Amino acid sequence: MITSAALCPAPPLLARELTGSDPVAPELRQACLDATAALLADGPDVVTVVGVAAISRAWPAHGGLDLAAYGPGLVSAEPLVPLPLGLGARLLDQAGYSGRRELQSVGEHEPAAACAALGARLAGTALRVALLVMADGSARRGLKAPGYLDERSFSFDATVEEAVRAGDLAALLALDPVLAAELMATGRAGWQVLAGAMNGRRPATEIRYCDDPFGVAYLVASLRAGG
Repeated sequence: MITSAALCPAPPLLARELTGSDPVAPELRQACLDATAALLADGPDVVTVVGVAAISRAWPAHGGLDLAAYGPGLVSAEPLVPLPLGLGARLLDQAGYSGRRELQSVGEHEPAAACAALGARLAGTALRVALLVMADGSARRGLKAPGYLDERSFSFDATVEEAVRAGDLAALLALDPVLAAELMATGRAGWQVLAGAMNGRRPATEIRYCDDPFGVAYLVASLRAGG
């Protein structure tokens, strides 16, 4: 049964090797670390990192980032996993977690029902399950954003934030996958996995960060279902 969850974005800048000594987005980095620490404070039996990728599948529990894809000369650990999963695993490492972990991708084109079913399955893998969901919001929130400006991004991201803030995660299952794709909101499937794992429960939530410093919506939150 799921007892707690953390929601973090998955930008490459969370990998310190890609930013050097320059403290890029330090508030975002700290919020992700704090959310991960809070996730572990509940003493879960297993922590499952969920992130969006090309397909839905389980990955090696101690897989690493393909850093060479982002910076020439950087050495990557083996085996390699998708960026969101690798960043989530790093957060667990930085928090000193040495317990059971699983890495699970969800296909970016999976429909809401399939995402919810995956979340329900993950929630049943142990007595006390914690989810670390790595998910980005829209990437079209400014003229210099990766996808340029699309005014629809603001209401879309506000809907996600309001649902998480209120603990009404079932509302995330109603997100339009076509609109999400148009807005480059790659986290849509991950949010819907989280909603499926909660299975209608309304967790207590804490928003730790909500901003778009690079034209991409980043939301960090802690969610506690209890149990």
